[in-house]
Amino acid sequence: MPREARHCAHTWGNRFLAVVRSTFTGTSIISPACAGLYHNKGVFPIRNPHTIFLEVGAVVAVLLLAGCSSTSPRFGHESKKTPRTDSGVSHRPRFASKESEEEATENDKKPDAKEVERITAGKRDFRTEKNEALKPLDQSKMMREISKFMGVPYVHGGTGMDGIDCSGYTMVVYKNSVGKTLPRSSAEQSKLGKTVVLSDLKFGDLVFFNTTGESASHVGIYLGDDLFAHASVSFGVTISSLQSSYFAKRFESARRIINE
Repeated sequence: MPREARHCAHTWGNRFLAVVRSTFTGTSIISPACAGLYHNKGVFPIRNPHTIFLEVGAVVAVLLLAGCSSTSPRFGHESKKTPRTDSGVSHRPRFASKESEEEATENDKKPDAKEVERITAGKRDFRTEKNEALKPLDQSKMMREISKFMGVPYVHGGTGMDGIDCSGYTMVVYKNSVGKTLPRSSAEQSKLGKTVVLSDLKFGDLVFFNTTGESASHVGIYLGDDLFAHASVSFGVTISSLQSSYFAKRFESARRIINE
């Protein structure tokens, strides 16, 4: 392209936005020398304002459509933000790592594996610590529900077989076995029923612990012989002993949900 054309093309590019103004005013946007060059060489033939208006309108329309296309981060394919589940980065709440570490190091009284197997197989009925308010059939149903979830991993906020937390576990067991609806959180569950002392614990009582620095932050279901079932942050749904140093130090209260 000749030097004059390059100069005028640069002038045209720098003054592109003036097209809109010229459209409405009818004034030229390039110098007479450039206009003559473009006209003579056929580079940018001179057009009337109406033609320019249509061209500018087409360009603006294309730009607007591009701005609202599916590639724009405000619309379309923007990846969905996954809410953090305290429990989308982790299944555990912020305090879980410390809680898990403490439980692993201080849980010095673990039930015998064969005894746990007998319990989960339904071969232990805990008749010596039976809650008289629970019918034998209801106690059997509760024991089956308790056993059904054994080994299910801990998931904060979970209530199913793919993952469950402590209050979700107690809530589901009670609902599916005796038809009683419990609140969702352990703190709310700790306000139900009546207070029970350790020496008077019966099958089905709820036992509460402070494992995070907050009252009633953990809950389990008492079975008998100082054993209780719960959804552990470290081990998922399991059976632990109240005589364990970890739980003995953190025990707060027990509540009897089903009264005579």
